[in-house]
Amino acid sequence: MPPVLLSIGLLICSNVFMTFAWYAHLKELNHKPWVVAALASWGIALLEYLFQVPANRIGYSVLSVGQLKIIQEVITLSVFVPFSVMYLKEPLKLDYLWAGLCLVGAVFFMFRSRFG
Repeated sequence: MPPVLLSIGLLICSNVFMTFAWYAHLKELNHKPWVVAALASWGIALLEYLFQVPANRIGYSVLSVGQLKIIQEVITLSVFVPFSVMYLKEPLKLDYLWAGLCLVGAVFFMFRSRFG
């Protein structure tokens, strides 16, 4: 598998865990002390790092750090929006579209040297 695709796949897995680590406690542990939520989140975040670190190492073999970061941000929004709508039952907002369009611009500027 090409390094870029492998890196993207690992970053998607990483982001799923990251999103749960950062936000699931708002729904599932909101009645518990914050320290309980923090410890649970740290446990989930460990799983995130087990995907994120190899993803960045593999990706860095063919991409710049800036390109990796922009890919990460696109994946983050792509994972966060469905999570917030389906899991947290937040309303879908037009602002997500505008944020996504801004990220498309960021992708263009970070990868324009590869486009031609």
